[in-house]
Amino acid sequence: MKQFFKFVLASVLGVIISSIILFFLFFILLSGLILSAGSDKAVDVDANSVLHIKLDYPISERTPNNPLANLSFLGFDGEKAIGLNDILACIKKAKKDDNIKGIFLDESYMMSGQATTEEIRNALIDFKKSKKFVIAYSEIYTQGFYYLASVADKVYINPKGIFEFRGFSSEITFLKGALDKLGIEAQIIKVGTYKSAVEPLVLTKMSDANRLQVTSYLGSMYDHFLTGIGKSRNINKDSLFNYANSGRIQQPEDALKYKLVDGLKYKDEILSDLKKRTGLQEKNNMASVDLNDYVKSGTRADTDPKDVSYKNRIAIVYASGEISGGNGDDNSIGSETISKALRKVRMDNNVKAVVLRVNSPGGSSLASDVIWREVMLTKKVKPIIVSMGDVAASGGYYIACAADSIIAEPNTITGSIGIFAVLPNMQKLFNDKLGITFDGVKTGKFADLGDVSRPLTPEERLILQNSVNRGYDDFTKAVAAGRGKTQAYINSIGQGRVWTGTQALQNGLVDRLGNINDAIQSAAKKAGVKEYKIVSYPEQKSFLNRFGEGLTAEVKAHFVKAELGDNYRYYEQIKGVTKMMRTPQMRMPYDVVIR
Repeated sequence: MKQFFKFVLASVLGVIISSIILFFLFFILLSGLILSAGSDKAVDVDANSVLHIKLDYPISERTPNNPLANLSFLGFDGEKAIGLNDILACIKKAKKDDNIKGIFLDESYMMSGQATTEEIRNALIDFKKSKKFVIAYSEIYTQGFYYLASVADKVYINPKGIFEFRGFSSEITFLKGALDKLGIEAQIIKVGTYKSAVEPLVLTKMSDANRLQVTSYLGSMYDHFLTGIGKSRNINKDSLFNYANSGRIQQPEDALKYKLVDGLKYKDEILSDLKKRTGLQEKNNMASVDLNDYVKSGTRADTDPKDVSYKNRIAIVYASGEISGGNGDDNSIGSETISKALRKVRMDNNVKAVVLRVNSPGGSSLASDVIWREVMLTKKVKPIIVSMGDVAASGGYYIACAADSIIAEPNTITGSIGIFAVLPNMQKLFNDKLGITFDGVKTGKFADLGDVSRPLTPEERLILQNSVNRGYDDFTKAVAAGRGKTQAYINSIGQGRVWTGTQALQNGLVDRLGNINDAIQSAAKKAGVKEYKIVSYPEQKSFLNRFGEGLTAEVKAHFVKAELGDNYRYYEQIKGVTKMMRTPQMRMPYDVVIR
């Protein structure tokens, strides 16, 4: 028996020692990879090079601080991670780079929002002023990529390829039927005729008011889409509408016939054309550099905030994602994180003005108000200009409304001035489906307000409705004060209604149409500075700092995305519903998906 225990203990000890050794070996290997990937070794760009742009990944507002993004390790493929800030910086630098002779827009499945695509498209239009070429090629042209590619000098498609050109559609997923089957009732408290975020929980189809607003803003975005393509391709906008509406573009030959593309070519023919354009013979290899490497050639959109050598700075504070309390990250807005960043730039004498970059559908009304307060305080000290991305609606608009000026893209989705709360009644699920019942005692009539095991009483519903009404009153007052309008007027264009940037300019919710560079220039002008450096906030955490606190969730999300593909948005929608059932919300009506 003693021998037996001796061998067991020896085996256990061996396993423990082996695990420790393997852990340290893995840590050393991982550290080496991080140091190697994070070294940002400068990349030399050869003469007569082509900047290769392939945008087949979700484009975030700024490049994440992830040194493993472009590495493949133990079967894991690192995701491409060049953010919009560095994409724009690369195109801007390439315009003046003598080694870059042109840009090759390679087949891309645009997963970005329309305003993000607009920013890149405008950067390409500006690039063309250098007289350098832009060539676009794809086997499959989605409408999003074609809108981007339409500015190219030449647009080519594979002879057997697919060309999508059929108009916009927007689809909403309704969950009421599923909730009914589960025995869950969504109890809704809201203000706003058009505040339709809750419709998927209580209806099986769009309300008349929601259909009206979606038709309006979708039409506005489609009109801008056709106008842009018509101008780039020299085709009448009405003709483009008829091509799509009558389904005339079904084959690549149709796209060529109606002058939407310039030729049907295979990729080897495109590469041969690029060689000729850069003065190379067919037998030579083409010199090219992709965005990931071009960023390392000294192309960065901003300066390290810790670098104190620059006395005149314009700070960009990135507020991207859903709004919630506490800390956030590159893909979510935490009220504490953004408030801390605004306080930091407010008290930094080297920061002469602030650009608040908002790309958010909203979220917690309380967290939105916390950030709004910091914007108000910053405005009293130095200029603060808002630049709107794909979405700056509801809580996203609330945090923007106090700024000196608001700049949006024509196809930004904004407005949605309204507020709501959702409280589930799961009594039927517990009692009838699961056979679970509850009983207890309480010291006051409203002690168990918010209990999901029973329906709200009329008095409880009135308490919650008064709270939501007060929130809407605060919202409209804040917007009225920030925009110099009456509260009655804001209420008339509020009610939860969604607008495009073009429509918001007409009704006074934004001051002008433009991109983030326009916002930066506006901030500098208002601050009276001509020479300045850009610094970005919140400061991004290093990979090692993120290793223990959020990396597990990122890895999990990566695998879920890989498994679900395009259906990932439904998973996100269900997750969003659970978030809505916590606190009063200033949120977009739903996640807008435009095809």
